[in-house]
Amino acid sequence: TMDKSIAFAGGRRITKIILQAFKNKNIELKSIHVNETDRNVAAELKNKFPEIILSAQEIIAEQDIIFIALHPPVIKEYLDKISDKVSKDSIIISLAPKIPSEFISEKLGNKNIIRMIPNATSVINEGINPVFVSDLCHSKNEIIGLLSALGYTFETDESKLEAYAIISAMLPTYFWFQWIEMTDIGKQIGLTEKESSEAVQKTLSAAMNTLFNSGLSKEEVLDLIPVKPIGEHESQIQEIYRNKLLSLFDKIKP
Repeated sequence: TMDKSIAFAGGRRITKIILQAFKNKNIELKSIHVNETDRNVAAELKNKFPEIILSAQEIIAEQDIIFIALHPPVIKEYLDKISDKVSKDSIIISLAPKIPSEFISEKLGNKNIIRMIPNATSVINEGINPVFVSDLCHSKNEIIGLLSALGYTFETDESKLEAYAIISAMLPTYFWFQWIEMTDIGKQIGLTEKESSEAVQKTLSAAMNTLFNSGLSKEEVLDLIPVKPIGEHESQIQEIYRNKLLSLFDKIKP
């Protein structure tokens, strides 16, 4: 239980993920306000989480903890709209890359700025959540305690947040479709859905342990399996990763 009111500017995916994480852990708050301009999205969220209060922008600005759950292009405009209404004591938690804490602080006249790169896997309370807390922010331990409900929550330098966005927050989406494909192939060649998904899951888990925790070098690990069925396409796949992800990083860095 936390005797603070929280608010979300934006009611889309990440708000839904965070609310689900809090619900899984039975976290009780004084109140939860959400401002979402799309009525359908707002109605769907209210349906899933009846405890939330759908509120206007000015109400969001009055709460103790304010999550800015918006994409970078619309954040600046949003900050302008709420700047004269935000209390100096409110804690602002920005979930976006690209927009520095100093910019948010200047816009709002508020020193209590936290930035976090959120994770989809927080939906099962297993997010990897890098957090930057500005020097003058109050109630730091209490807030990090709340955010820990999302999963592994750790402090880092603000300059590293965008790298974590690429290498951690977005990481599942580079692989999920491949694991689904492997499970489907397993079914095509004679396994049940359960057998196939269990084999893929357990093998991936063991493969990660082998690479990161076996004490073997990367070369030694790669040499453990002699047959490489998609070996001829590896350089092509590496090229795709490098091109796409490095150019995406250039777009999201401040």
